[in-house]
Amino acid sequence: MPLQDPIARPRGGQVGVLLRHWRDLRRKSQLELSFDTGVSQRHLSFIEVGRSAPSRQMLIDIATALDMPLRDRNTLLLAGGYAPIYPDGAWDGPEMRGITKALERMLRQHEPFPALVMDRYWNVLMTNRSAPRFFGRFTDLSARNAPRNLLHLVFDPDGLRPCIADWPAVAESLIQRVHREAVGRVIDDRIEGLLAALMAYPDVEPAWASLEAPDVQGPTPVIPIGLVKDGRVLNYFSMIATVGTPRTVAAQELRIECMFPADEATEVFHGELMAGEPT
Repeated sequence: MPLQDPIARPRGGQVGVLLRHWRDLRRKSQLELSFDTGVSQRHLSFIEVGRSAPSRQMLIDIATALDMPLRDRNTLLLAGGYAPIYPDGAWDGPEMRGITKALERMLRQHEPFPALVMDRYWNVLMTNRSAPRFFGRFTDLSARNAPRNLLHLVFDPDGLRPCIADWPAVAESLIQRVHREAVGRVIDDRIEGLLAALMAYPDVEPAWASLEAPDVQGPTPVIPIGLVKDGRVLNYFSMIATVGTPRTVAAQELRIECMFPADEATEVFHGELMAGEPT
């Protein structure tokens, strides 16, 4: 089915405005939210119209029931007059040191195949050694300023796009992934801007902004991405990981993507490709 238009994000900070926004986003009635939180429907109604001020714990319970991302839970608490409870520091800040060390180990263990850590907007934050060496076989990475954005790299005619076999199918699947993998299933203003920039590239079809399953030939368990090098196609697929039970905004918004060869021929050719110097 076609994608529904994103529900406009509230500009104000009132609790009632935010609560109605998130109920609409999650397609939940007041009655359903009442069952999930143990807060009476009447009390929820009073909160939404500004006749009742919820407690801090009540806001936390409501945010949990609505599966709000940690960043937006902080916003809800601030609107209610309470201090945020989820740290919102840099992804590589001191409180994230344990996680970044674990990510470095994960990336190293995935050699000689590419592995990346990205933020919620697909900007590349960390890589293993193989990732830039691998992508450097297909495009000039030095022409792009850090942090490089993986989606722009794929969609840009001056990036990886000329080397991608069946680029339209890959591009369509990526547009769908942006929607499916948005943190908390929320398309915020920056993601809307990213999608608009991708859709503005040449030969991008408006119909790709659909959540219908792609028409895949054969009983394949994944949709691979094929990269053409020296007349041969290397087929890869990705596995995505996130940080379990995050307690900081930055930890929740990280995504780890590891590429694997989709067949034995690709695994062999990958070894040969990575053995030489980048061209």
